[in-house]
Order: sequence, then structure tokens, then C-alpha cells
Amino acid sequence: MNIFCKKIWYCLFVITLELFNVNSFYAQECTSVYKNSDFPVEQRINDLIQRMTLHEKVMQMNQWTMGKNLNPNNVEDKINEFDPEIGSILYRSINPVYRNEIQRKAIEESRLGIPVIFAFDVIHGYRTVFPIPLAQACSWNTELVEQSCEVAAKEAWLSGVNWTFSPMVDVARDPRWGRVSEGYGEDPYVNARFAVAAVKGYQGHDLSEKYTIAACLKHFVGYSMSEGGRDYNYTDVSSQTLWETFMSPFEAGVSVGVATLMSGFNDITGVPATANHYTLTEVLKNKWGHDGFVISDWGSIKNLIDQGVAQDRKQAALKSFKAGVEMDMVDNVYLENMEELVKEKKISEEDINEAVRRILRVKFHLGLFDQPYVDVIKEKDRYLQKRDVDIATEIAAESMVLLKNTPYGNNDNNILPLDTSLKNIAVIGPMVKDSVNIMGFWEGMGKSEDVKSIYESLDEELGKKHRLYYALGCEFDGNDTTLFQQAREACQKSEAVIICLGEKRNWSGENGSRSSLALPYIQEQLVSEIKKLNKPIIIVLSNGRPLELIRLNNLADAIVEIWQPGTYGANALAGILSGRINPSGKLAITFPLTTGQIPIHYNRRPSAVKNQGNYKDIPEQPLYTFGHGLSYTCYEYDTIKLSSSKIKMNGKLYAELKVTNNGTFDGKETILWFISDPVANISRPIKELKYFEKKEIKAGESVVYRFNIDPIRDLSYVDGYGQKHLESGEYYLQVGNQKVQFELED
Repeated sequence: MNIFCKKIWYCLFVITLELFNVNSFYAQECTSVYKNSDFPVEQRINDLIQRMTLHEKVMQMNQWTMGKNLNPNNVEDKINEFDPEIGSILYRSINPVYRNEIQRKAIEESRLGIPVIFAFDVIHGYRTVFPIPLAQACSWNTELVEQSCEVAAKEAWLSGVNWTFSPMVDVARDPRWGRVSEGYGEDPYVNARFAVAAVKGYQGHDLSEKYTIAACLKHFVGYSMSEGGRDYNYTDVSSQTLWETFMSPFEAGVSVGVATLMSGFNDITGVPATANHYTLTEVLKNKWGHDGFVISDWGSIKNLIDQGVAQDRKQAALKSFKAGVEMDMVDNVYLENMEELVKEKKISEEDINEAVRRILRVKFHLGLFDQPYVDVIKEKDRYLQKRDVDIATEIAAESMVLLKNTPYGNNDNNILPLDTSLKNIAVIGPMVKDSVNIMGFWEGMGKSEDVKSIYESLDEELGKKHRLYYALGCEFDGNDTTLFQQAREACQKSEAVIICLGEKRNWSGENGSRSSLALPYIQEQLVSEIKKLNKPIIIVLSNGRPLELIRLNNLADAIVEIWQPGTYGANALAGILSGRINPSGKLAITFPLTTGQIPIHYNRRPSAVKNQGNYKDIPEQPLYTFGHGLSYTCYEYDTIKLSSSKIKMNGKLYAELKVTNNGTFDGKETILWFISDPVANISRPIKELKYFEKKEIKAGESVVYRFNIDPIRDLSYVDGYGQKHLESGEYYLQVGNQKVQFELED
């Protein structure tokens, strides 16, 4: 029976009931279109909104927190505190039974039975913790990132979560800003590609299916440009920078159907993101056609008072709502003021209806009206499944970047992978036996007892061929050097030293701003002391941001950047050190030589005077550039081949590059294709990444990489109004040290 016939049947059925005055209540229920899955979603939404009171509508526009206390003896009290009309809950329990009880209260004890949407910060995994997003970008493997988000969505859904505040796609170029760890690095195109991967991973093909959750792009927009890297601060963003750098990752996520977005804390050139009508309505809703909803960041509506654009909470509610924020996260500003603002005719109920329509649309797409409850299965069947573990280990391995690898002693071979002749190896440093900080900030529901430490993984990987001598060496920070002696003794027994250094989890992430990128002096001092023993040193770094390595780099024979790799990162590291895994990560963000070089990123604009104007006390170049990453094998790049030296504006140009693995290790190599436009009506960056591709190449074999250049997509530039411009003239295509010219004709 098609939908049209069903509608006729319902109408006739209801008319009959009314004529005979049979069970009028039942007749009313049968006309509740919003409860009937046979009707289109928009019709169900309209039917429900017509039935809602203003108070019920306002309740849908608020999110509360619940689930801090996991004690089962307190569950009933917590549920009794819950208002069944609330729109969303920031849910911090892993108990699906508890969650279903809350949902049941909403369905059965509210007048209209509107389900709650349960949210949680699933940033880089739920229980299976994956590498931080910055590390994921260094894998250059969008397929693996999509799979990791699928795993996170499944684990979260089985615990009762329907909505995650991820991915963060703030293009970050100041590593002093702690939240650089949560995004995908310094490049807009990279952030856009991983935004698409993450949204697809979380949301799947159909949001109403099991194990899918709504994604949320954040923080809209320009948050990462906070002055001096100080979190929550003012951001001076020109219109050109807004569109050229920050908008494209969000537009990419919207284009693949992201359900929600989150406004930022930041003040965008005088108009805070949570009160910015231009970005939230003119661009997001009108220009891009986003039909989901926007939620504020935690307290960012009331923060409008602190930012000096709202006199009180009532004015803050008015400004944020008028700008385009549909849901208020936790601070109750909407709940306190929205009904009064409607009565005062400062906000129309029609506008309230539109906001609620957007919220309900996401709930309907999630299937919450038709399947409001989640499956209840045992924890052992929810988390850490074999496929999930394999994905976590693989993405950790591909995220790690071999920054430095040099020969040692009289041997022509590099120090890594470890030679079996090195029978005794010292393993020292504060990260060696750590099982908490290695998971990173926003570790979800990850547990330290699930983590196998670096020492455990190395012992398992190397123990049969090498003897390990462990010493703590020093704490993460402080001035206690008494542990140095124990470290010296371990190193004196060994032919090589692995020193595991890094950041505590909360040194980066939200509110993790730092004035210096250097590790605490005690860690650098430990390395200096060990260097005096004249042993080859391998430094392993676990951190949430680029570090200032100018001193450590000179002391080390090899450096492996493992970031904060999650639950199974140590196993991946052990495989890299042993040679079982060939490292393939490349930096998605620049490592400056010193903190004083900031800002320094690969796609800066050219200087007015070449080779001048730079700092007099340090070199111009960073220590490790965007795209840097070593391998255990040798890749030989052939000459770039173009299908033509000229291209029409509506034409296509094909570029090919053959890459040969001349080494003895199988490996994966990522090719980064850059375009530069030397002369345009506005100045352009020195080069811009337009495409990347990662492929496996067996030892002794060759593969061909191909970039299909689309002029509108790859050669145009955007202006400060979001309009694209394509100009004829000379362009350059660059891969590595190769640079070839071609011409775009009118």
C-alpha cells in the first residue's frame, strides 16, 4: 500500500470513528501523524509542532547533563531528577539499561512522548581509544579514519549515545593552542578530507540504522585563531582568511550531510561565533542549505556577557537565537528567557517553530521516534572487539612519524629498525610504563587497564632477541634529578637507549594553552645526561602538539613521534622499532625550530622582499616541515608527466607520477600534490595542497599516482565573500622537489 492510499485509509477511518462517536481518544491517537513511520519525515515534524505548547518547544531547545554517578544504587534518584520534556542530555554513563530508563520516562511521562537525544564527546574513540585526530591526519589514510569513527559510533550507540561532538575541523596553525590536538592540522584541504571521512564514519549511509550516531562539526568558526594560542580568546579573522582557510572543512562536512554543528567560544573580529548571524544563518543555512541544527558550546551563550556583547542572560539568549543557535548546551539561558522573549514579541513563535523543526528533524532521521531504545548487551560484547582492536593498532602505526633516523657507530645502517646485534637495550623515561597519558585528552570512556604500556609492548616484541633494562629516569616535570643515576646504570649495561618522553594528557586539549612548545627542562636534562655515555639514543615522543625539539634533535640518533596513540599505540610503536612495521606517517602540521617562529606553516604568502625580514637570531626554516616523514625503505620518484602543457577552463588535465620502492621493506607512501599560482588579482600562498593519495608499494615494485586536475576545483581561489575566481595564466604543479609548469587558457 503506497503512502497516498494509506493517508486516504486513515482519513476514512477517523471520519467513521467520529461519525459514530466511537472512542474519540483512540481517534485522536490515530491522527497523530508524527507517530506513524509511514508518513514522510517533514509531515511528521509539522504535525508534531502543531501539537506542541510554547514551553514544550523551548524544552526541546535545551541540553542538560546526566550520568556522572554510575552507582546503580543512585540510578533511580537520578532518573527522578530528569524532566521528561528536555530535548537532549549530555550523557556520561556507559549503562544502556540506565539510558533506556531515562528514554522510557521521556516517552511515557511527557505529554507528547518526544524522545531525548543522548550526546557525548566521542572525539577519538569511545572505549577503544584511537590516536588523537592530529595524529590521524598524519596517517593520510581517510579510509582508516572513517573506519575508526564507525567503531566509535558502534561502541557509543551500544552504550546509549546518539550524538557526538566530533569531528573538530578547526584549521590550527598555532601549536601553543592546546586544542590543536583535536583537529587535523594546518591545512584546509586536509581538514576537509578528514571531515568527510569522520562524518561518513559516524553517520553511515542511514542515520536511522543501528550503530550510527549524529556527527557535529565544530567549532564554527575560526576558533583556532585565538590570539597567542590562548583558549577562548579573541580571534581577528579577515573575511579573506575566513573563507580561504576556515570555511572549506565545514562546507565539506555539510555537503555530505552532517547532522549538527557547534558554535565556537571565540569572538570573530568583534562578533562572537555564538552570536554571528553571518556565519550561522547567512552562510550555513542560506548559502549552504544545512537543514540540521546548531548547538552552542558549553556555556558559550552566557559567555556573550563576558565578551561584552550582551547585557544579561536574556539578551544573550536573544542574540544567540537570532544568530542561528537552536540548542543551548547546559547553561539554561534559553529555558529561562525564551518564553518571555516570545511574549515580548522580540522573538516570534514561527522562528521558535523553525528551530524546533531542525532539532526534531535530526531526531526523526536518527530513528528515535520509531526505535527510541538501544540494545542491551554485555560489556564484553560491546567493546574492544578484534576488528576494532586491529583498526586501532593499524591507524596508530600509520599515524606515527619517523622524524629522524641516522647511522650509528661504524655501521652504515641507520639505528632504526633495531639491529639484532643490539642485545641489551635501556628503556627509560616517564612515558615508558604510562597507561593514562598515552591515551590523550578526550579519551572518552577509555580505561587505563585496557592499555598495554610501551614497556610491556617492547618486552613482548623484543624480549626474545634483546634484553631490556628499565629505569624511570625522571618524572614528567619537576626538578628531581635523583632518578638520573638509576637511568645511567641501565644505559651502561646497554648498547642502545630508548628514551620515552612527552606530555601529560591535560597539557594539550581544551584549556591546554602553553607559552612554550619545549618539554619540561627535566626531560631535556635527562637526555643530556644520557648523551654523555656515548650510546646511540632513540627518542620516542608522545604529545598532543608539535614540540620545540631544537635541543633534543641534536642529541638523538633517531626520533619517533607517536603522538597520543590511544589504547593500542604501544603495540604499534614496538612494531616500528623492531622493523615489523615500516613507518609511513607524514606530518600534517609543521614543527617549528623554536616557539618564537610561530606562526610558521607551509602555505604562507610570499614576502614583499625576498630573503629578508626574517628573524636575525634563528634560521627561517622550521625544524620539520609539513609533509615530512621518513621510511625504512627508499622511494624513487620518476618525472611528473602531464597530459598537456595547456588546459582550457572547462577542460581537464591529468598528472601522473611513477614511484618505485628501491629498498628491502614493503611500505606505504603518500604523495602530496601542490598547486601554486604565481600571479593573481590577489596574492596567493606559495603553494597549496590540492590532493593526496596513499598507496602500498612492495619492495622492488612501482606504482603510478594520478591527479586529475579540475580547474574550477583546483586552480580557482575564493574571495572574502565566498565567491570562486578562476584566472588564466601560468600555474605550477609540485611534488617533493619537482615543479612543472602548465598554462590555463581562456
